[in-house]
Amino acid sequence: MMDFNPEQSLCETRREFGEHGGVTPSISRSSTFTVLDPETMPEIFGGIRGPEKGGCFLYSRHFNPTVDILARYLSAMEGSEFAVCTGSGMSAISCTLLQLCKSGDHIVSSDTVYGGTHALLNDLLPQFGITTTFVDPTDTMAFKNAITPQTRVLYTEMVANPTLKIADIPALAKIAKSKNLSLVVDNTFTPMVVSPLQLGADVVVYSMTKYINGASDLIAGAICTTKAMVHDLMDLHTGRVMLLGPTMDPRMAYDIVQRLPHLALRMREHSRRALAICQRLEQLGAVVTYPGLESFSQHDLATALFNKGYGYGGMFTIDCKSRDRADDLLDRLQNKEDFGYIAVSLGYFDTLMSCSGASTSSEISPDDQKKMGLSPGLVRLSIGYTGSLEKRIEQMERAVKAVGLT
Repeated sequence: MMDFNPEQSLCETRREFGEHGGVTPSISRSSTFTVLDPETMPEIFGGIRGPEKGGCFLYSRHFNPTVDILARYLSAMEGSEFAVCTGSGMSAISCTLLQLCKSGDHIVSSDTVYGGTHALLNDLLPQFGITTTFVDPTDTMAFKNAITPQTRVLYTEMVANPTLKIADIPALAKIAKSKNLSLVVDNTFTPMVVSPLQLGADVVVYSMTKYINGASDLIAGAICTTKAMVHDLMDLHTGRVMLLGPTMDPRMAYDIVQRLPHLALRMREHSRRALAICQRLEQLGAVVTYPGLESFSQHDLATALFNKGYGYGGMFTIDCKSRDRADDLLDRLQNKEDFGYIAVSLGYFDTLMSCSGASTSSEISPDDQKKMGLSPGLVRLSIGYTGSLEKRIEQMERAVKAVGLT
């Protein structure tokens, strides 16, 4: 891995100031844009001019000045040539895979992915003639062995939802390049913490709804990749983002731009608190999974791949073994200890927690959940950074003891 600092790269990208010199960029809410010279219009439609070629804008489903600022910042953070912002994380994933694959093509995917992604790969894309083989993300050779002449994409989450299994991106990238395939990585759990493009990935996708935004108040997605891929996505004739239209509202882009500067600070604190709580849970004898624990089966791989100084992320799991006991723990943590909130999603400044098998992974059949190692009593926690850490540890300790997990 090259020496890459996402925080510094974000800091060094070109600043954009407001229309009248304000320190924050202006929100350009216009749906369409004028040109001074009639000859400019066909040049924009022909791809001769655009945001990066003369600062020309056409229509906000195509490119928008405020959204373009966010895309440029994300590109700097990931070290990509370009980025595209979309209306949701699922639209980022869907448009990426539909751009890379056509009817008759094949995808090899991690079997431990977000439920919506699994439904896309397993249920929806086959209706378009695109099939998927699912493999264990920790078994790099399983990816290689599943490749067929029709394979076009290797797909994985950097840190799997919800089992937290880690994919060996450099090893997968080597396989992808040897077979002329595209390696697509969902890095939603670990922005700043990991930089998959620097490890060899071709495309990184995000649900910016989560950590990147950090306030659980909007829905957004992103695709970070090469200039050529972005041009394909935005092509007027076949671009999946352009023609399927998952357009980001410029007000959403502005809000995320304002929160990006403290993403690194937030990720460090999420990570610090997650590690401290997990270490205490482990001491108590609870079945806890977190990449920062030395007992984590892939701790050495995580340490090697993760950027130094950001910790191991803010996600961990507690295996309660049964759904009933998981519900008891969630009830106690929310309604008796005020530790966090029973809710899907993650990356909020307060703790969010849920029983994955009955919520964010419910699109996956019970048999497939069992195959991927998802216990029916697995509680996924996205640790926040509000309140005293010492108090949070005390609350967690009381809760796990009360439901018999120690």
